[in-house]
Amino acid sequence: MTFIYREHAIQRMFERDISAEDIEEAVKHGEIIETYLEDKPYPSFLTLHKTIETLHVVYAKNDEDDQIIIITAYYPDKEKWKDDYRKRIEK
Repeated sequence: MTFIYREHAIQRMFERDISAEDIEEAVKHGEIIETYLEDKPYPSFLTLHKTIETLHVVYAKNDEDDQIIIITAYYPDKEKWKDDYRKRIEK
C-alpha cells in the first residue's frame, strides 16, 4: 500500500500538527464512518481514529495501483459532530 498526500492534505497536516504516522494509522486501523463511492476518479472514505485525540481522515482508494490518496485530515469539531464523532449534527 502506497500513501500519496495531496497538497491540500499536506497544508492541513502542517497547520493542525498532524503527522503522516497519525494519518497512516487512522487509515489502517480507523473506522470508516462515511463512504463516497461515486467520487471520481476513485471512491473516497471518511475514517475515524481515536487515540489520545480523535482524528478524521478523508482519503480515496485506488485499488488497481494499491494507492491511498490522502485528501485531508482534521480534529473533528464538537459543534459539528455528535459526541461519538461518527455522525454529523443536523442543522
